[in-house]
Amino acid sequence: MYIIALMGNVTILFIVKTEPSLHEPMYYFLCMLAVIDLVLVTSILPKLLSIFWFNSREIDFSACLTQLYVIHSFFMVESGIFVAMALDRYVAICHPLRHSTILTNPVVAKLGLAMLLRGGIIVLPYLLLARQWPYCRTNIIPHTHCKHIAVVSLACADTRASSYYGLFVLFFATGLDVVFIALSYTQILRAIFKLPSKDARLKTFGTCGTHLCAMLAFYIPRLFSSLASRFGENMPLYFHILSADMYLLLPPTLNPIIYGVKTKQIWDRLLRLFSLCRGNFSPGAVALRQS
Repeated sequence: MYIIALMGNVTILFIVKTEPSLHEPMYYFLCMLAVIDLVLVTSILPKLLSIFWFNSREIDFSACLTQLYVIHSFFMVESGIFVAMALDRYVAICHPLRHSTILTNPVVAKLGLAMLLRGGIIVLPYLLLARQWPYCRTNIIPHTHCKHIAVVSLACADTRASSYYGLFVLFFATGLDVVFIALSYTQILRAIFKLPSKDARLKTFGTCGTHLCAMLAFYIPRLFSSLASRFGENMPLYFHILSADMYLLLPPTLNPIIYGVKTKQIWDRLLRLFSLCRGNFSPGAVALRQS
């Protein structure tokens, strides 16, 4: 999964960079998504693999808090980018004539920067609260990475402030993102059903379906893992560990596949790239260069 995530997201970035026809807001947001996925998957996978391969089960407390901050802040950034992508699709479908004037390159850059700052600020109390608790219990985290609630549960103090703030972020910040996305796609679906041609409706719905699949793969495992860690006391420990790993591993692995296969422009460019590579390494091409 790590190899697929690395190769897939790097391929998306390469294709968008080298294809001038893809220099549009939707693909800029897709590149931001690819970078975030690379950060998320790289923040946990090297340590996770070292646990299994080399039995390296220790992590410095400061490094643990850094990993905690990176994971949760970039998760919030990715959630914000999905909101921006939903906004882009709303403008493109509901106000197509104004799309190029509303979502200009500076606006896209400002949206990306705003989502980055939002993620860093919202998650900062996680770090500040976790640093202030006294830790005098076991120092064993029952996860393969420093998940917020797993670290806080080691403290020998009343950590309800951390737990309540975590629920606030889950239901208010992330929940608000889901509400904005749902409102955008409600308007998009209304606009799609008003299109006169069936082919146009199918084509437009296919583009939106790609985004919806990526969003479901992102939000559902995260929501399930967060609720299970707080209210699933009777669930087996391995189930908690697996669910916590999956919500970080699935989106970076699936997103390049979803967008690469379902987005025609990227798929066509990818096929041309493979054809070019195949032609360059064909026996005829080698013989021609040798002659």
